[in-house]
Amino acid sequence: MIKKTTLMLSVALTTTFISCQKKENPEKEVNELKTFKLREKANWLVGEGENTKKQGIINERWVQENDSTFTAQSCFITNKDTVHSESIVVKQKGDSLYYIPTIKTQNGGKPIQFKMIDATENQLVFENKTHDFPQKIIYVKVSNNNLIAEISGIKDGEETKESYPMKRK
Repeated sequence: MIKKTTLMLSVALTTTFISCQKKENPEKEVNELKTFKLREKANWLVGEGENTKKQGIINERWVQENDSTFTAQSCFITNKDTVHSESIVVKQKGDSLYYIPTIKTQNGGKPIQFKMIDATENQLVFENKTHDFPQKIIYVKVSNNNLIAEISGIKDGEETKESYPMKRK
């Protein structure tokens, strides 16, 4: 009987000791998990995509800088002249993901932030309702070799949507 009581007391004390131990930094563990999940959702962006139309060539090249940052260079080339160029950063800030384009000829060359409002295995949706145009940016993974970048919002008082299908190079 004494052995049984001692065993039960040992189990109870061990359980209490383990459950009362303070975790080193539980918030860090949660943030690392969120970062990992968001990084995995955007990983299919990495690579180079291109769309050739009669107006010119759209090219976008994505690189994974680290677990929480992706960068891209996007340009539109007509007759060997770069007509449009932008730098893009997709960055984890806290537990949110932001799409941050910078176009030297717009917004005084300052970056604009679009917050991710939805993400699935094959789609990322970013929004900034206060931006003039676009207010929404969507990337859709059609297949391993094809994706679509889409911008939309109100432009000149009308709902406007532009799609840019790209094939992996």
